[in-house]
Amino acid sequence: MKQQKQAYVYAITSVLLWSTVASAFKISLRYLDYLQLLFLASFVSLLVLFIIVSVQNKLHYLFRHSAKDYLRSALLGFLNPFLYYIVLFKAYSLLPAQEAQPLNYTWSITLALFSIPLLKQRIGYVSILALIISYLGVFIISTRGNVLGFKFTNPYGVILALGSAVIWALFWIYNVRDKRDEVTKLFLNFSFGFIFIFIAMVLSSRIKIIPPMAGIAGGIYVGLFEMGITFVLWLKALKLSKTTAQVGNLIYLSPFVSLVLIRFVVGEKILLSTMVGLVFIVTGIIIQQYDSRRWVSKHQL
Repeated sequence: MKQQKQAYVYAITSVLLWSTVASAFKISLRYLDYLQLLFLASFVSLLVLFIIVSVQNKLHYLFRHSAKDYLRSALLGFLNPFLYYIVLFKAYSLLPAQEAQPLNYTWSITLALFSIPLLKQRIGYVSILALIISYLGVFIISTRGNVLGFKFTNPYGVILALGSAVIWALFWIYNVRDKRDEVTKLFLNFSFGFIFIFIAMVLSSRIKIIPPMAGIAGGIYVGLFEMGITFVLWLKALKLSKTTAQVGNLIYLSPFVSLVLIRFVVGEKILLSTMVGLVFIVTGIIIQQYDSRRWVSKHQL
């Protein structure tokens, strides 16, 4: 029982920290462009992950991989942090945080779609209904409630936000197939990803630009709590919990807490269409995950 309580503490801490990052993205992008923010945040997260790997006495694991493993880390590092955050931060620079955050949250539904061809999983009628419900929420948010007008407020930003969900879903699928230690694997992914980010910075000539202190503080915060420490805390929660579902369901609180922070920290007026659309998205995700668990339980009997 004590162990389960510890799992809840780690999980709730992770959810609260993740709930702050949408506001941190938006504020940081007032002082940095999307590539500068990614460069600074990924550098900080790489340092944090190195410290964690060192404290856990796992540095020797980094040198025990095959060439195929390092190639896999390079591919995963290209997807995340490089491509995923470039697309996500660009979306945040174009859209209000209250729109970018829920649209990015559809990665779970996108994952269900990709699992059909990539993981050879079947999808039932309930999951199809869940997909329709979630993407109806996407449509409500993207049009700001003007559903019948079929007019998107910022089509490019919407495509990028949904695109980030696609990239994350692909990353998750390929990452889950990789059975190496999670923390050392993440450090290697970020090491390769940082190389790609550094090259992009050099090619764009942005590396010579010294950002303001407010931008540096934002980049450090994002590196610590979006990419670094929080992920390790979440892994700890999953490890301590009796079942994944007991802590996993807490993640559904994150987008709603995030909206509260966006309202009072960023200063955006939360639209009714955002709230309605988010409810549709989360409802669809919950239904889809329930159907997936039921399908797995049925076929394990």
